[in-house]
Amino acid sequence: MAKYITLYQFTDQGIKNFEGTVQRSKEATAAVEKMGGKLLSVNWTIGPYDLVSISQFPDDETATAFSLKLGAAGNVRTTTMRAFDADEMTRIIGKTK
Repeated sequence: MAKYITLYQFTDQGIKNFEGTVQRSKEATAAVEKMGGKLLSVNWTIGPYDLVSISQFPDDETATAFSLKLGAAGNVRTTTMRAFDADEMTRIIGKTK
């Protein structure tokens, strides 16, 4: 499955409801699994982003659908990046030859 790194920023609504952030992450984990993905890690951070997650989804379309669903709840804004491990990067580099 494709791997994604997502950076999250609380919205005004999300920061007002910060006490529910751990429960919301559990609910997000269930939603990811329902869509055929897996949430590998969630970490709360200090700095310009409030959380960082690493997840896997079957494809970009499913990852995008999850981001839309999550964003519609109104607690976070997301920036998602497709990530490649060493084996994947080796194959990508091989295609340049």
